[in-house]
Amino acid sequence: MRDIFQPCAYILASYLNGTLYIGVTSNLVQLIWQHRNGATKGFSAKYRTYRLVHFELFGTMADAITRERQLKNWHRAWKINLIEADNPKWRDLAFEVGAEPIGQAMDAETSSA
Repeated sequence: MRDIFQPCAYILASYLNGTLYIGVTSNLVQLIWQHRNGATKGFSAKYRTYRLVHFELFGTMADAITRERQLKNWHRAWKINLIEADNPKWRDLAFEVGAEPIGQAMDAETSSA
């Protein structure tokens, strides 16, 4: 998945049951790197949403954007249920897509926030 155009809707979290960030991208590995290395400003940097807890791949950006909008309109409980259906412990899924998992220092820092 590294450096490939792959439309994707994703959910990042600050920690287990923490703040959620929903977005869309065509390069999930690059996006994760940007979030974790301060290349993105705003909500994600402020709330330290660095843990990839859910993602869905699509054939087109239009489909990924449609799903992103749908997820953003969901109630928080629905989002949590979606995450926990496949990822009950809110593990960082970054390694599964070819990105580096969160380091232990960052993991400890975000879980105490």
